[in-house]
Amino acid sequence: MRRAALLLGLGVLFGAWLLAAAGAGMTGHMAAHMAAVAVAAPLVAYGIAASRVDPAMRFPTVVTPLAMSLLELVVVWGWHLPAARAFAASSPVGLVLEQAMFFVAGLLLWSACLGAREAANSARRAVGVGALLLTTMHMTLLGVLIALAPRPLFASHGQSLLGLDPLADQQAAGVVMLLVGGGSYLLGGLLLLAGMLRSAPAKAARL
Repeated sequence: MRRAALLLGLGVLFGAWLLAAAGAGMTGHMAAHMAAVAVAAPLVAYGIAASRVDPAMRFPTVVTPLAMSLLELVVVWGWHLPAARAFAASSPVGLVLEQAMFFVAGLLLWSACLGAREAANSARRAVGVGALLLTTMHMTLLGVLIALAPRPLFASHGQSLLGLDPLADQQAAGVVMLLVGGGSYLLGGLLLLAGMLRSAPAKAARL
């Protein structure tokens, strides 16, 4: 199960990077971004959880849910500043750096919440729920701001994936972030919470 999740996650990541490199408009960029942080990252994090390469196992005092949630906030919002977006859109180095940082930030957050052998039986899992819900809120907010902007905010991203004009393409990209990004982290937080609630009676019974 974990190996299948890891392979699927790596496949999604490869597809996301191909889409990002294709320059398929702002919607294509956002679809690649969301595929990396909200689909590939949790699959890979689940696939490597509690293994030797799990960041939460190797660096448990650094890779913590709230710290990694704040790191992802800085990475995601920072790369959506107009100047940073222009750099990534116009430079292969900028694009590689952007996409790598998106995935690494997402992987560290999901690993902090899903990884570490003791996570399911500790307060760390509860903090993970809060961290994922915090990420849901800032992803949703950024998606709304992009979708509702009255003018294009970013440099050209090439021909729109959906054949839209620049403003409509940007609005569609905001909706992608709102639905996929916000939805993935919300679902992750709810699943963690459900796991905690299921384990609580069993733990009480053992006591």
